Amino acid sequence: MIPAAFDYYRPKDVEGVLALLQEHGDDARVLAGGHSLIPMMKFRMAEVPHLIDLQDIAALRGISIDGDTITIGAMVSQHELINHEGLQAAAPILREAALQIADPQVRYMGTVGGNIANGDPGNDMPGLMQCLNAQFELLGPEGGRVVAARDYFEAAYMTDREDDEILISVSFAVPTGGYAYEKQKRKIGDYATAAAAVQITEVGGKVATASIAMTNLSDVPVWSVGAADALVGTACDAGALKAAVAAMLGDIDPTEDNRGPVAFKRHVAGIILTRAITRAWDRA
Repeated sequence: MIPAAFDYYRPKDVEGVLALLQEHGDDARVLAGGHSLIPMMKFRMAEVPHLIDLQDIAALRGISIDGDTITIGAMVSQHELINHEGLQAAAPILREAALQIADPQVRYMGTVGGNIANGDPGNDMPGLMQCLNAQFELLGPEGGRVVAARDYFEAAYMTDREDDEILISVSFAVPTGGYAYEKQKRKIGDYATAAAAVQITEVGGKVATASIAMTNLSDVPVWSVGAADALVGTACDAGALKAAVAAMLGDIDPTEDNRGPVAFKRHVAGIILTRAITRAWDRA
């Protein structure tokens, strides 16, 4: 379908974006990669009288690794995540996750910020960023602020970001230990039926720390404290895995859709989390 008529803007700096958002209010939306917003506009699920393209804003690009902190600009593409050598060494879980997003054509345009900002529960980056305890830098007319990924998502397509704010960057500590991003989907390019991000550290043959987040199994990404706690202090044996899966299943709230009924999704979630923990522990 063809979207409703709209005015198109391509500012050169962040200040220009904020000025347009203030001028047009609720009638304006920012465009990153476009893979969520453009289809909604084409199907007339979203009417955007004023569309603000972020492609020309250099300040929203770039990846930096400064000591033990990684910072990723909101307009960094999934393709850039995959091919950045420093990032591959410092946080390999990002590359592993990005390689499972859609297909190469989508990854060339899809951005980290776009994957996060609008709160789509099917996107991969929100859960991954909760696993990594990332911090989101937001900028609006009143200045900048930082929101933890674990506090940012409120409901499906509802976040802590105000309409006149934009996501500037994502930052997190360089992860240590073993990692895994596991994802089950119906076909290439589809959203996950279930996905799991896991980071584990090991000391003396026991799990020292763990972080676990699940994707597309609720109206928000699910950072499962109980699942992680079930692993800490164990040798990550079969009993610990079973306890972690049980805790995770108590945290998620999937709904039936064209990816399957609730019982199927819960079954898949358990298998995916078991695989992710096992692989992360092997790498730890």
